[in-house]
Amino acid sequence: MGDAGGLGAGRGNAVTVPKRTLDVLLAAAGSVLSAPLVTLVALAIRIESPGSPIYRQTRVGQGGARFEIYKLRTMMHGAEFTGAGLAIERGDARITRVGGILRRFSLDELPNLWNVLRGEMSVVGPRPTVPAQVEQYTPRQRGRLAVKPGITGWAQVNGRAALPWSDRIELDLWYVEHQSLALDLKILAMTGRAVLSGQGLYKGKRGGWHPPSAT
Repeated sequence: MGDAGGLGAGRGNAVTVPKRTLDVLLAAAGSVLSAPLVTLVALAIRIESPGSPIYRQTRVGQGGARFEIYKLRTMMHGAEFTGAGLAIERGDARITRVGGILRRFSLDELPNLWNVLRGEMSVVGPRPTVPAQVEQYTPRQRGRLAVKPGITGWAQVNGRAALPWSDRIELDLWYVEHQSLALDLKILAMTGRAVLSGQGLYKGKRGGWHPPSAT
């Protein structure tokens, strides 16, 4: 991880101050503006199905540090332990009615803004993954951890979940090596179009991550 991490850190130093400033400004504004919506949606989630409306999951962030990510729950309580586990297909029976709407417009990610304010995430960066996925990274792929994970990222605006896992990592590595404030602003602009189109929400035939077979 040394070489990849050094590359990411070296380029990252040039954008650290403005990037963090942009993160705080966007996350603070987004949290305030979305608070009424998040409150109403949380109530709808709680009415439709039992369990907390806020979903928490351990993810891996910059440098391999673990943190708890916050999202609005879109599936039945305990869904990650049933059915296809982490893999989510279009029409997945575990997705609630409210959850389907949230996923369509990526509104379930709004609580990620809290993670940004806490300094665990950035607005733009590779999506944070679970420890089981990170354990399968090659030394080169661990370069993905050289920057803070983001709410949206280069892979998110170039195919999202429909991409094969290895392709998503390659796109994220490209971002780590080329990150800049200008690129972040470009990704933010592209994110709006990606959300409106609804493309890449589900893994389909080629996308997604598959855990290694037991030996």
